[in-house]
Amino acid sequence: MPEKKIIIVSNRLPVTIQREDGNLTFKPSAGGLATGLSSVYRQGNNLWIGWPGLYSQQEAEKDLITQNLRNDHMAPVFLTEEDVHEFYEGFSNKTLWPLFHYFTEYAQYQQVLWEAYERVNRKFCAQVLQYAGPDDVIWVHDYQLLLLPSMIREKLPNATIGFFQHIPFPSFEIFRLLPWRKQILEGMLGSDLIGFHTYDDMRHFLSSVSRILGHNNTMGLVKKENRLIQVDSFPMGIDYEKFARGTKDPQTIEKYKRYEKLLSDQKVIISIDRLDYSKGIKQRLKAMDIFFTRYPEYIGKVSLVLIVVPSRVKVDQYQALKEEIDTMVGWLNGKYSRMDWTPIHYFYRSFSFHGLSALYSSAEVALITPLRDGMNLVCKEFIASKLDKKGVLILSEMAGSAKELSEAILVNPNDIQQIVDAMYQALTMPEEEQIARNEEMQNKLKRYNIHRWVEMFMEQLEIVKQKQTELELRFIHKNNHQKLLDRYSAGKKRILFLDYDGTLRSFVKRPEDAKPDAELYQLLEQLASNPKNRVVIISGRDRHTLENWLGHLPVDLIAEHGVWLRGQGQEWHLIENLHQEWKEKIRHILEQYVDRTPGSFIEDKDYSLVWHYRKADVEFGALRSRELLSNMNYLIGNMNLQTMEGNKVIEIKNRDVNKGKAARKWLGETAWDFVMAIGDDVTDEDTFIEMPEGAYTIKVGFTSSNAKYNIKSTQEVRHLLKAMAEQS
Repeated sequence: MPEKKIIIVSNRLPVTIQREDGNLTFKPSAGGLATGLSSVYRQGNNLWIGWPGLYSQQEAEKDLITQNLRNDHMAPVFLTEEDVHEFYEGFSNKTLWPLFHYFTEYAQYQQVLWEAYERVNRKFCAQVLQYAGPDDVIWVHDYQLLLLPSMIREKLPNATIGFFQHIPFPSFEIFRLLPWRKQILEGMLGSDLIGFHTYDDMRHFLSSVSRILGHNNTMGLVKKENRLIQVDSFPMGIDYEKFARGTKDPQTIEKYKRYEKLLSDQKVIISIDRLDYSKGIKQRLKAMDIFFTRYPEYIGKVSLVLIVVPSRVKVDQYQALKEEIDTMVGWLNGKYSRMDWTPIHYFYRSFSFHGLSALYSSAEVALITPLRDGMNLVCKEFIASKLDKKGVLILSEMAGSAKELSEAILVNPNDIQQIVDAMYQALTMPEEEQIARNEEMQNKLKRYNIHRWVEMFMEQLEIVKQKQTELELRFIHKNNHQKLLDRYSAGKKRILFLDYDGTLRSFVKRPEDAKPDAELYQLLEQLASNPKNRVVIISGRDRHTLENWLGHLPVDLIAEHGVWLRGQGQEWHLIENLHQEWKEKIRHILEQYVDRTPGSFIEDKDYSLVWHYRKADVEFGALRSRELLSNMNYLIGNMNLQTMEGNKVIEIKNRDVNKGKAARKWLGETAWDFVMAIGDDVTDEDTFIEMPEGAYTIKVGFTSSNAKYNIKSTQEVRHLLKAMAEQS
């Protein structure tokens, strides 16, 4: 049996391949993700799949790259120049990146770019399938591969798939602007576990899943068709010890001495970012101008070391941003510079690890103020590098790391005056306060480092699969499906209690549109015509609707959750005498909720009232339903009434009547040798409870229940009933 392996998938491999003098050079990447996952992908048969960052047309060169990477547990996805232009520079960074960072004015919605995004995700899928077995663990990373989980799931339905989003996930109001929003969500939901850096991102994703796809969640657990998907937050850490040790490295110390000599009479503020409009670099430069104007005593005494790492240089917005930053730096230096002092030391390039470590050590202040950032690890690296615990971190509230590093000076990056105030506060902060703040932050970063982040994600992924396995044992699958059919075939007197909405027929926005289709009519006719069978439709629908839709079939009917009963060929009768004087008072309250909740409406049954909110905004309707339930339960506390919550409905009815009580009348008629009840919501629990010991009780969907078994959907209910109808 092949060894189970872990496959990491990301847009780029943790290596940079370059051509130098006709030869290929392979240089490992030093990023946080590469560091954290190195302990995973280099074990056993594990593997990292991604683009090697190089266009290659020659098969011999591709073979050489593949072989070299395979020796280091990596496998390449070869992309063409067109792929990179349309997929990476195009849809990933001209559509998803600006939209997810709330820069909607930069987002482009071009069909050709979307098609490239799909095409390249399929290329990644094809490569994964070359290496992945049906039971392997596959961990997909970031916004370039949002479609990949569902593509893999389609081919490997039992695989364990995790997905982690390293950039923010926008609010529903922003995300719904995307024309391909459904496809993106469906792609992500191919995973078993979906991780984000922050609870806010998790909450935004779940809101979009609920509003756009209609999948509800409980405590981050999404129920989609035949699977459970866990959504959770895992703030990413850094390799704390690497930066703590790096500060004491001889190469770092040498660079530190050089910086100290050059900047010995100045206080240093560092700013380190990729070139990106989401990083707030221009706002920082504006703040420096105001700072020197307001506090002229710091002119000649404070310098900003501005490091901007080149990024996406072929994207128009980035070229324009680079020109703006160049101009602003030149203008500021021209305005404030002296012969012996420059306010802005500007570097448009990346620094080595030792160079960065020396800068972190030497700087008094780190100014990290992105307008929007998934996490931001620079601020964590700065804190980890402060062995003497002196120095001040100014951090944007919009960075995911702000949730952890609350001891930093937190600022709104759009409030330039607040940034100026924060710089002054940082430069004048007493050393004791600096040490106390940094000590607290360092303790957090030590405890929850990059390795713990990987460990926690993988542990949670395993827990999710265990939940799925436990639930799978309750489902009607091949073995117990056949046992049920065998029991059914052996029965001479069989009775079937079948709920309607959500069981025989899927839910629709307008309840009146849930009329039986031709397939359902044929199925019920076939089952009920068998002389061994008694088919009872037990529904919350009013009797007039059931009569109109099903009255011509040879079935028994129970309406309004057990208020009205009708045997085949008989007249409707009440289960017992009920009064309805209460309805006017309750209706008045429900009408207020209709007025306050657009899309909701009241259904007036003979002996109950129902508030429907299926057509209302998903989250607003859920909020109103909680409020209504609370108020209604308080109001009817001394009345013989009860509230029942169904699928986007709340029903108020007589407490003495329920489906179980009605079913009991049929159960007592004869000695049945096969009994089955199928239902989908809380009102069917009374039916399940009343069933005899040997009965088959089946809950449609994933929720826990008094039923012995679960079945995944209305389609599978029909499949089961069709198999039964084909028996004698």
